[in-house]
Amino acid sequence: MMRSDDPTDSNSWSERSKSDLLLAEQGGNISGVFLEDLCFNAHQAAEKALKAICIYHGLEFPKTHSLVRLMDILEEGGITVPSQVKSADVLTQYAVQTRYPGLAEEITQEEYLEARRLARLVVLWADALLSGRDA
Repeated sequence: MMRSDDPTDSNSWSERSKSDLLLAEQGGNISGVFLEDLCFNAHQAAEKALKAICIYHGLEFPKTHSLVRLMDILEEGGITVPSQVKSADVLTQYAVQTRYPGLAEEITQEEYLEARRLARLVVLWADALLSGRDA
């Protein structure tokens, strides 16, 4: 994967989203890794993918972890967000609460697998939009 650190380049955000998705997907195979941390990575993958689309389309966004807010910005900018992608809004709960001890209940395996699935869905949708394929 070619690395770019330009925060104004949609590809930089897309690359980071794919990296976070890889961490979310592969981290479950590493002993001692908390599912809460992997759900955080799943959220980050989705967040960065949505921000990549915003940048690609010249849409400004505030500093936010809210996937709903980012999806609203996309729709206000004329981009239709599919209902399956909208269902990933639940990942926002993993943006802060799961990062620190005591702020959230322990994540179940089922919740982790669902977070991973939703993040992949958002990243793949964003990738299709950014590459000009029908999403």
